[in-house]
Amino acid sequence: MANPLVGIIMGSDSDLTIMKEAAAVLEQFGISFELTVVSAHRTPLRMVEYASNAAGRGLKVIIAGAGGAAHLPGMVASITPLPVIGVPIKSSNSIDGWDSVLSILQMPNGIPVATVALNGAKNAGILAASVIGAFDEIVGKKVQAYKADLETEVLKKVGKLKTDGWNNQFDVE
Repeated sequence: MANPLVGIIMGSDSDLTIMKEAAAVLEQFGISFELTVVSAHRTPLRMVEYASNAAGRGLKVIIAGAGGAAHLPGMVASITPLPVIGVPIKSSNSIDGWDSVLSILQMPNGIPVATVALNGAKNAGILAASVIGAFDEIVGKKVQAYKADLETEVLKKVGKLKTDGWNNQFDVE
């Protein structure tokens, strides 16, 4: 693929099982990306270098996944001018994932991080595609088509409920 537009980073390679869902979505939309491990706690200088140079290398969005204390998305957002999408990950040392969710969600004023659901890397990929699609007409049309397909799937399910004999109390004409 061409030069990456989205950076997918994670605090540990154990996060890859979740974060590969963002990569799959970006592939589906034809968006180039890079994927690597950048730990806020174990490789802080690598994190600073990555965040400092991301925009200059042509990235437009960063998706950062982290578990536990989950400082990676917020620290990266404090360094880069790019939008950062945080993916809280339920890790082996997690408190049901709440520590990760709150670490990413509760950012101080001035350092926003868009936060998706726990283990929600797929939504992070869709959100990154939407950001890219706001400026790239081809990607924007792919995102619109994706959302139209979601609507079609739901309407098929509504139809199946009707044919299965369930009373539909809410029917929009």
